[in-house]
Amino acid sequence: MEVQNAREKKDTVVEPMVHLIVFKLGIEEFGVRIEQVKEVTITPEITRMPKTPSFIKGVANIRGDILAIMDLEERFQVERSASTDRHTYTLVIEAKDYTLGFIVKEVPQSLTLPVSSIDKAPSFIQDININENFIEGIGKIDNRLIIVLDIFKILTSDEIMELRG
Repeated sequence: MEVQNAREKKDTVVEPMVHLIVFKLGIEEFGVRIEQVKEVTITPEITRMPKTPSFIKGVANIRGDILAIMDLEERFQVERSASTDRHTYTLVIEAKDYTLGFIVKEVPQSLTLPVSSIDKAPSFIQDININENFIEGIGKIDNRLIIVLDIFKILTSDEIMELRG
C-alpha cells in the first residue's frame, strides 16, 4: 500500500506556473512577468522632454533615479479608458541597457496562472508585428483573456538608442 501511494505521488506532475503583473490599457487586460517589473509606484510629476516620441511622456524622478516615462496606451494605439482614478501608476522596468517607467491607469494586480493556460498569439498578429514581437502570448483564466507582453521587446533598438542619446 505504501509503495502504491509513493508511486502515485511520484507520478503527480507539478505544472509550471507564471506570475504576472496584470493591468488594463483601454478596456483590455495586459500582463508582464513579475520578474520584469522592478517596482510599481504612483506616477510622480512628469517633465516633458523635447524631441522625444509622443508616447514618451517625459521624465520623472523615482527614488532618486531620473527615468523616461512611456504611455503604453499611446504606444500600442489602444483607445484610452475613462479612468475614474485620479492617480496613474508606473511600472518600473529595469532592462540590461536601460530603466524605464510605463504608465498604467489602474492599480496593477498580481496573478499566478499555469504556463499551459498561455497560448501563442495567433500567427497573423505575429506577422503584422514582425519588428515588434513583444506579445509573448494570450493568457486564459476563467472568462478573461490577458495579453502577455515581453516588456523588454516593446522598444526597438533605435528607440532605445534615441532615449539614451
